[in-house]
Amino acid sequence: MPSDGQRSVLITGCSTGIGHHCAHALKDRGWQVFATCRQERDCERLRDEGLDSFRLDYTDPASIETAVATALERTGGRLDALFNNGAYGHPGAVEDLEVEHLRLLFETNFLGWYDLTRRVLPAMRAQGHGRIVQNSSVLGYVALRFSSSYVASKHALEGWSDTLRLELAGTGIHVSILQPGPIRSKMLDNARARFMATIDVKASPFRKDYNREISRMNSGHTSSRFKLGPEIVFDRLVHALESNRPRARYRITIPAHVAAILKRALTTRAGDRILLAQR
Repeated sequence: MPSDGQRSVLITGCSTGIGHHCAHALKDRGWQVFATCRQERDCERLRDEGLDSFRLDYTDPASIETAVATALERTGGRLDALFNNGAYGHPGAVEDLEVEHLRLLFETNFLGWYDLTRRVLPAMRAQGHGRIVQNSSVLGYVALRFSSSYVASKHALEGWSDTLRLELAGTGIHVSILQPGPIRSKMLDNARARFMATIDVKASPFRKDYNREISRMNSGHTSSRFKLGPEIVFDRLVHALESNRPRARYRITIPAHVAAILKRALTTRAGDRILLAQR
């Protein structure tokens, strides 16, 4: 702990949604928050809101290096916590999604997280403690049609985080995974825009499924009564950051809990029938 008792946290993906809410809420809770964004214009907006914000783009290693150096400089070389949060979805069937799009998504959703985490670990080891919190998803342990790229990135994150937790055992550095179900954010709107810009619906063998989903989205029938606000994620994040015994995993929202139960209880064939019935 710093001599003044204030803990520090670096958060990614703070322009909107979960990252934005958690950055403000942790600042209000007394944390020294470094709220990073991919775009400088978003950082400027967050600075106007009273947050300490600077650029960090997971696809730009130089920005990752600079962001870590900036945070450590402002804390005298300490960093109590890292919240890896920034990510995006790119819907589309495996047959329709180009490899280049998958590669870019992995740069953002996985490889950038890996790079950033490795860069903060030396400071955490030197101070003898730290918290690394990974914002995964219910899709980190179940699959969903037309979400292969996002599902693959979150499954990779889950396996890497489990390995990291084992490697850091006994160091005072704890690794926790958040697994939210549906959360209100702009993520679906952004994913929809990427889909429309990159997927040739007319040429796809899934065009009927796509058109059905597009009609549903255009009619506004995409809400879920189980969708909650980012404050529910913040509640679990606080436990992961401040508890003396943080959990390895935090399942968030009813769908995430139900999916975990069904995953354990059902055969793969039975689980597939349920997932296919969601068309």
